[in-house]
Amino acid sequence: MKIATYNVNGIKARYETVAAWLREDAPDVAVLQEIKSLDDAFPREVVEDAGYELHTHGQKGFNGVALLSKTPLEDVTRGLPGDADDEQARYIEGTVIGDGGAVRVCGLYLPNGNPAPGPKYDYKLAWMARLEARARELLAAEEPFLMTGDFNVIPDARDAKRPEAWTEDALARPETRAAWRRLLNLGLTEAFRTRTPAGGHYSFWDYQAGAWNRNDGIRIDHFLLSPAVADRMTDCTIQTDMRGRDKPSDHVPVWLTLDL
Repeated sequence: MKIATYNVNGIKARYETVAAWLREDAPDVAVLQEIKSLDDAFPREVVEDAGYELHTHGQKGFNGVALLSKTPLEDVTRGLPGDADDEQARYIEGTVIGDGGAVRVCGLYLPNGNPAPGPKYDYKLAWMARLEARARELLAAEEPFLMTGDFNVIPDARDAKRPEAWTEDALARPETRAAWRRLLNLGLTEAFRTRTPAGGHYSFWDYQAGAWNRNDGIRIDHFLLSPAVADRMTDCTIQTDMRGRDKPSDHVPVWLTLDL
């Protein structure tokens, strides 16, 4: 089973790009972020014409996440537990069943947090604490799961072309990296880093200042796997070429292959 995470930076702006990607690259499950669309306004034909079931958790003009699957998704829920007053559409879960078993897919768009310090950074750290709590719940239930999406976390210096430029940024501040490590220390596996220890691999390049042409990127799109899912991982790769296609997002897809 091939699962891809992809921050599309606006489904309406990237309509043709996403449609071609689904037809040509054909993930079994796709987890999208920043759809920037209300549920009713999402152009469903983009995914349904390509043979996918669609579930969205949308918001007008901002945020928004979606789960797409070639096989039916079960028990789809929306919103990260832990704060009933949080109205931002950043989290969705669903269970996909393969020939070899089921996995709970948790799709997320973690807050950026800038400017930091400040209220937006406080929200980011609180959101990460809620994510840790949810991971603890799933681990306690012994449910095979993965968490994937745009984490807005640069795990370490290997994950930025110019790490010194990000020292005080919310994506790389010590508090952010400490919260990231707490997730890993639960026993989760960071899929790409396990497969590719070397640095110099990125999933985001800003539109400004020729970042793509200079390969001035950062790696912020990740897969975290529970032990049962990590045992089934066969590969994890970044689809870098997507950044050079017509009307690209500033992110590219990251792919996880499971023996499932």
